[in-house]
Amino acid sequence: MNFSRVSHLQNLYRTDLATRPDQASCRPGIRLNYLESRVKILVLAGHHVRELLGYRECADVMRQALTDLARGQIQQPLRTVVKPRDAAGFMGLMPAYSPAGYGLKAICITPGNPAIGKDAHQGGVLLFAADTGEPLALVNASAVTEIRTAAVSAVATGLLARPDAAELAIVGTGVQGRAHAHALAATRPLTGIRIAGRDLARAREAAAELTEQLNVPVTATGSVPEAVEGADIVVTATNAAQPVLRREWLAAGTHVNAVGACLPRDREIDTATMAEAAVFADSRESVSNESGDYLLAAQEGAANPVRAELGELLTGTAAGRAGDDEITLFESLGLAAEDLAAATYLYEKATRLGAGTAADF
Repeated sequence: MNFSRVSHLQNLYRTDLATRPDQASCRPGIRLNYLESRVKILVLAGHHVRELLGYRECADVMRQALTDLARGQIQQPLRTVVKPRDAAGFMGLMPAYSPAGYGLKAICITPGNPAIGKDAHQGGVLLFAADTGEPLALVNASAVTEIRTAAVSAVATGLLARPDAAELAIVGTGVQGRAHAHALAATRPLTGIRIAGRDLARAREAAAELTEQLNVPVTATGSVPEAVEGADIVVTATNAAQPVLRREWLAAGTHVNAVGACLPRDREIDTATMAEAAVFADSRESVSNESGDYLLAAQEGAANPVRAELGELLTGTAAGRAGDDEITLFESLGLAAEDLAAATYLYEKATRLGAGTAADF
């Protein structure tokens, strides 16, 4: 994306054209700029997002977004990460463009938030009109990230897991662990879910909650190996800096969705798994610049190139699983294209249904 012409564009708005005489003369001392008038923005809170965007529905939206990205119909740069010294977390800035409009997600990730009952992800997704650049919507980014991340993993699981894979293990008891249980249960038949975390009490709480919400038995386990043993599908959704999943715990043919580590210094997956698995990505560029799972394993001698992006699998330009015994791993980093697609879908649906709160801007 070329932003070099921004200063030039400012010159197009000549000050001698900016004020209409009839507006300027109606109230002494006040000059109204007609180029700035009558802009409405639709605000979609977290509850609006959850009401309007189910997991199965979002998986369809993500499938199309990843296809469009692979075909060059969505443009996005790498995210910009702002990590101030001594800050409690960091901020990610994620812009994207498609013919439907511009999008920008500003998201603050604060690992300590779950301990005080808050989502680690806090922020907003801004949607702008493609033809005028006017702001159209401000969407709660916590809810968008929660749903679309799990929905993309559901898409990856559909593409990469064995067709009969039905036993799910989740490492992580927070927002993403629970969201992945919902997304996978909504998009494929499951015979059981096992969940593990650092705190067995929290794992039991999550299991009880999910059992009430899903038509699937959910069990808390005391350790990751116990949860993973015999699982067909594994999700890692933690804020760990060191591996929480090891190759010797995985059965042949397992599919792994690695979700939690999104910085080059952090990892959830050990080197042995990264060396042996067939690795897939939402974006090769993101993996080679941002994934600690991938980069730290490479530093330890496990240089295992990404086999394909999900969009390439969806468009049929690359191959997925090579056999029933192969371990497949989806390295999920999250893309601005996904946020743009989710925000566009939400804006259009909310406008059609009269949902959300409109405000002058």
